[in-house]
Amino acid sequence: MIQAYAAFEAGGELRPFEYDPGPLGTGEVEIEVEHCGICHSDVSMLDNAWGISSYPLVPGHEVVGRIGAVGPGVTGLESGQLVGLGWQAGYCMHCDPCMSGDHNLCAQAQGTIVGHHGGFADKVRAAAASVVPLPEGIDSASAGPLFCGGITVFNPLVQYDVPPTARVGVIGIGGLGHLALGFLNAWGCEVTAFTASESKREEALRLGAHHTLDSRDAKTLESAANRFDLILSTVNVKLDWNAYVGTLKPKGRLHFVGATLEPIDLAVFPLIAGQRSVSGSPVGSPATIQRMLEFAVRHGIAPVTEHFPLERVNDAIAHLRSGQARYRVVLDR
Repeated sequence: MIQAYAAFEAGGELRPFEYDPGPLGTGEVEIEVEHCGICHSDVSMLDNAWGISSYPLVPGHEVVGRIGAVGPGVTGLESGQLVGLGWQAGYCMHCDPCMSGDHNLCAQAQGTIVGHHGGFADKVRAAAASVVPLPEGIDSASAGPLFCGGITVFNPLVQYDVPPTARVGVIGIGGLGHLALGFLNAWGCEVTAFTASESKREEALRLGAHHTLDSRDAKTLESAANRFDLILSTVNVKLDWNAYVGTLKPKGRLHFVGATLEPIDLAVFPLIAGQRSVSGSPVGSPATIQRMLEFAVRHGIAPVTEHFPLERVNDAIAHLRSGQARYRVVLDR
């Protein structure tokens, strides 16, 4: 039996929940959870904000733990090995994206917390292909958020071959944005943080930004015209996207990794005239996650975390909802 915490209705408090996962399937592993990050996506699923939640719902998709059991046919993973699990807990393994190494784009990918019980528990099951060993030298207590927040901002650097000479802006210095600053700085880019929070300006510079710009000031945005090769938006709110497009160089890219729910209102002529692009991306493939972890160890990049014991999961979620978290919340068993 697996001991977990689950919500039984949209927005409901998490309560103890026990379930029998059945026999360990072919190609599956069972992870004994040691740490699990809490992501805004967990909150969105708890609230059924995306209309895809089912209850009882066990959140948790930033899992770090040790392999407790290995199913038939599993190779490359063994009991006792320290591993991580992110947003996806399995793939079809036969579609074009899977066969091309883009497992994260598999249309049949099994979400870790979508129709599947996640890591707010003592154990979690997943397909071995989605489980990534942790490299030596990484801090396992803070590594969980790398499996969602970290890979979400690292993946575009790989997908778009961002050069180290690029000038990159980051919108929103929170759970995603603070990691983006560290990765981009270590990548070699000139990094600018867009933030409306006065308290985060100095913090953004400590986290890796070379410059900051006031995202609330239209004149400041105008003064940054034609400056950036890439802008990463990590926020989930509507902004004046045309103003940000105006800060892009010709062939620049406005890239979304934050789940903005409102439609994006953009004028077409600035895109055409400057051959600018607008794009988005999800988490990365297991191979890209492995690459990110190795990069993080090499450059000493780790999420800034606050920790709660698993039994205080409702307090931890309330803290995240309050907007006061700096910057990722992690549950410890």
